[in-house]
Amino acid sequence: MRSTLAQRLAWSALAGLAAVTGFSLTLLVGAAFALLQAREAFGAGMALDVLPWAAIVLGLGLPALFLLRLIVAPAPAPAGVRLPREAAPDFFLLLDQIARCIGAQPVSRVWIGSEINAAVIQRPRWGICGPLEAELVLGLPLVHSVSRPQLAAVLAHEFAHLALQRSGYGGLGAHLRSLWMRVLDGVCEGVPVVERIARAPLRRLCHDLLRLSRLEEYEADYCAGGLVGRRLLGQTLLEVGLKAHFLQHDYWPMVEAHSDQRPKPAIRPFREMGLGMAAGFLREKAAVERLRERELGEGLHGLHPGLHHRLRALRVPFRASPDSEPSAADHYFGPLLPALAWVFDREWWTSICSCRRRCATQARERPSLAP
Repeated sequence: MRSTLAQRLAWSALAGLAAVTGFSLTLLVGAAFALLQAREAFGAGMALDVLPWAAIVLGLGLPALFLLRLIVAPAPAPAGVRLPREAAPDFFLLLDQIARCIGAQPVSRVWIGSEINAAVIQRPRWGICGPLEAELVLGLPLVHSVSRPQLAAVLAHEFAHLALQRSGYGGLGAHLRSLWMRVLDGVCEGVPVVERIARAPLRRLCHDLLRLSRLEEYEADYCAGGLVGRRLLGQTLLEVGLKAHFLQHDYWPMVEAHSDQRPKPAIRPFREMGLGMAAGFLREKAAVERLRERELGEGLHGLHPGLHHRLRALRVPFRASPDSEPSAADHYFGPLLPALAWVFDREWWTSICSCRRRCATQARERPSLAP
């Protein structure tokens, strides 16, 4: 089912890209013909005839360039800090072992991000063309949240995407789908009337893409569970869910409240995140129950299936590991943690300051209600 849906969406994306490219080239040919006519009229001294042809050149050439720019725009680079192999040899050894065991291509680059997630993406080597190269984006909060075996389970899941869904023509199909979605986003943003006219087909496309994403997650879970064990993978998924809930509802609100209205940061959240995980996170049954209720209430609304559905598909209970183990961050990235935390703490404080300036500007521009 997943393979059939992926192939259908890939062919649909290829047809859409071919249609947009053909339409753009047709507009360019028309603009070139109008430019030649304007040149001839100018050379003949008919100045009044030049203006209509110039308007046609602009009317055809600008939309053509706009569409071609969307098509040839390279895929955005991952956000984060690039991690060289020499800085974490044990971690890259783990990556090579998992890729070899699961039958996936090795990643060419590793990026450390600021979100509690992990993803393997593929981009052409030379921006818009060339062989597809895999890159791993690993969030620093995620590495603080899991132990060494749990990090191996996370990486096995991500490499399963490469082995099962992004190898050979599968990787090319995924690249075409991604490019087609970027083109559609650019067209709908630049010409909003297109979104209103094509609302029904765009909604069906988004529905199919969401369905494909969820099927891919189930398939990657099944493959990773066969490599590291379903029980470990299930505990890892639940552990990441609990830590994400802790960061969202406890850690970050306290950090922002403590740093509110201060001229300088009183807390460096990424530097203290490991200690905050160890000291502030309580492994209690009530937290697991709250997460279970939230997952059941949300249902299927995101790119990924809900945690409850993924654990049920793995046939493992909704039960957290009994004890906390040392984090994978301390083992694999111990000497690098201060430098990585400094980068993300600086970005966080910059965003806080820019938000304050924006709020202050809006407050000054807001009309006063005083008499």
